[in-house]
Amino acid sequence: MTTKTLRIALLTSTLLAGAAAAQDTTLTIESWRNDDLLIWQDTLIPAFEAANPGIKVVFAPSAPAEYNAVLNSKLDAGSAGDLITCRPFDASLELFNKGQLADLTDLEGMANFSAVAKSGWSTDDAAKTFCVPMASVIHGYIYNKEAFAAAGVEVPKTEAEFFAALDKIKAEGSYIPMAMGTNDQWEAATMGYNNIGPNYWKGEEGRLALIAGEQKLTDAQWVAPFTQLAKWKDYLGDGFEAQTYPDSQNLFTLGRAAVYPAGSWEISGFRAQAAFEMGAFYPPVPAAGDECYISDHTDIAIGLNAASPNAEAGKVFLNWVGSPEFATLYANALPGFFPLSSTPVTLEDPLAQEFLNWRATCKSSIRSTYQILSRGTPNLENETWNASANVIKGTETPEAAAARLQEGLASWYEPQK
Repeated sequence: MTTKTLRIALLTSTLLAGAAAAQDTTLTIESWRNDDLLIWQDTLIPAFEAANPGIKVVFAPSAPAEYNAVLNSKLDAGSAGDLITCRPFDASLELFNKGQLADLTDLEGMANFSAVAKSGWSTDDAAKTFCVPMASVIHGYIYNKEAFAAAGVEVPKTEAEFFAALDKIKAEGSYIPMAMGTNDQWEAATMGYNNIGPNYWKGEEGRLALIAGEQKLTDAQWVAPFTQLAKWKDYLGDGFEAQTYPDSQNLFTLGRAAVYPAGSWEISGFRAQAAFEMGAFYPPVPAAGDECYISDHTDIAIGLNAASPNAEAGKVFLNWVGSPEFATLYANALPGFFPLSSTPVTLEDPLAQEFLNWRATCKSSIRSTYQILSRGTPNLENETWNASANVIKGTETPEAAAARLQEGLASWYEPQK
């Protein structure tokens, strides 16, 4: 081959490569989850690109606290990425109502999700869905198996068994029965009231009845979780009133507490910190024979920028997010963030699998305050933080807390007036 022929061959191959590259579509993902950048870069994106040659994906997160403001500015300016990571409920609903998130109701992959799974990213009437659900977090209890063995207790199934176990752990004396404080307030509601509450108000049945105005926060099934929380005080250890959320995490992972009222997002951190064997159990039911319910809370989804010039490629990616392959990859890369698709997934982390197994035993619901009921002032979610902390401390009775929340909700929410 002559030098001239070689130059022509090299030039031709360069031009062909350039033409092929020009045909590639690049999708950019906006997200607040900057902590999982490597999971996207090393696991999720390579798997998608291998199955979809011609579509490249760039994961471009913002700082979590700045995400809403940054995203809104980009969307308004027309500079946002093609795919938008969606927070649950009102923030994403507002973007859809403004025409900035595309309607994905008829996307093929949506068939893989239940109404509960889609609830965080659907219109109030559930007629339209605008983000593909990615993961939920599940509430329950994580426990120290060594502490249970020392006190000679089994995993409790009923509320009576739960308090009997805490009494035995307290009497044995080696461990604080339960690690939780009330200083930060939110955990008293999130890992307290909304953890145990679905067993009393029957999950979605009660939550939707509250939204419809058919039940009130002063009804027995809504006061009952506060009544249980009022009993927790005796098991939380000295100084729990000043104990912060990180304090509670440290108490448990250092092996000083037997039980931790938990969200499944703790799994990875606890795995790294705790030197003992852990197990998990779902919230014990009020009485033997009662059906169990879990807070299986919608946490993160992904939608399509309505102004994206790459909508077709974006839908290919979103259908993949709805697939069993994505669910398995994501759930194993982030133990404790569980797929919301209807296809069963097997997890490599046994503690995460324990949480996930509860879906086969108990009915799933979401936190009672998150959809519709916290749009006004006073904000029901934030008020529930305060009320839950007060009830645990004993500075407000269960009945008074419930009455205060009901009065606040009824002051602005028409169906409750």
